[in-house]
Amino acid sequence: MGTLLLDPIAFSIGSIAVRWYGLILGTGALVGLLLAIREGKRFAIPQEFFMDLLLLGVPSAIIGARIYFVAFTWDQYKNNLWDIFKIWEGGIAIYGALIGAIICAVIMVRRRGYNFWRIADICAPSLIAGQMIGRWGNFVNQEAYGGPTTEAFLRDYLHLPSFIVNQMNVEGVFHHPTFLYESLWNLVGLLLLFVLRRQKFLRAGELFFSYFIWYSIGRFFIEALRTDSLAFQGPAWLASFVDGLWFPMVWLGFEQGYLDPNYGNVRISQLLALLIIVIAIILIIVRRRTVTNLPRYSDPIISTKNQEIESGPSASAAVLSRKAVDTDKANEADTPAPEQDEESKKE
Repeated sequence: MGTLLLDPIAFSIGSIAVRWYGLILGTGALVGLLLAIREGKRFAIPQEFFMDLLLLGVPSAIIGARIYFVAFTWDQYKNNLWDIFKIWEGGIAIYGALIGAIICAVIMVRRRGYNFWRIADICAPSLIAGQMIGRWGNFVNQEAYGGPTTEAFLRDYLHLPSFIVNQMNVEGVFHHPTFLYESLWNLVGLLLLFVLRRQKFLRAGELFFSYFIWYSIGRFFIEALRTDSLAFQGPAWLASFVDGLWFPMVWLGFEQGYLDPNYGNVRISQLLALLIIVIAIILIIVRRRTVTNLPRYSDPIISTKNQEIESGPSASAAVLSRKAVDTDKANEADTPAPEQDEESKKE
């Protein structure tokens, strides 16, 4: 890694180095949390729910990202299993992170009594906002960049500022700032989701599907620019099909990043992006046609669990207090009335 202009370490506390990458990812997670909390208020969902979702979702995403990467690079780890846990040496994948986070969310959301699709819709802008910010961590680390290009292409054709162009100079060779391409794509996607979720025609789950469709379209085209893609050896017709779909990028002046043919000829993220787009569109159509009374995005969100579970200890105490009062009233009703005193009987 050469001509690294930015120090990856933001500051140190004793022997502990705090890196910009971690700070940037943390900022992305915090922004995503605030977006979810703000939208959740419209549906009277407590902010603690989204905080718990973040606290459990982040570790799940990291685990999923690592498992995904190791699964597709197993030859590197099968003889050194301990290296699987050395995540600080790099080796995570965004699609794996999404899979891990979604699995965690499905379990947690159902335990809280909410409909998964309704919560997923609220969190969709948070996901794309987190990715938009998180990609700048790759910029600081000078990683996940694209194939070689020219300084003129970056400065004169794309009109990028000098601090980005200079950071993309790796050992004397300029590279495509794929982090920037994806970050800008996600910014546009975030604005589209903000507009889309206020449309009356939007049904439950469709904002979440729209996020995946938009992100996967951008990822399909941007992924081919990179030189560090996970890949596999697929049939020639599949490789030609994927390359044919990507060909419009050539008209815009881009070239695919080098992919070692001994490593593979089909980028996994590109193929997965295509599958996600197709599956998401099919699910939108099928759910509209088959699910009766499919709720709209703007419909109220109600938990099926008892309110004392959702609202915390104070609500539980109130419920117990009401139960105690009801029990006392029932006991009073079952107790026979005292007999009249002798004077009353004489009268």
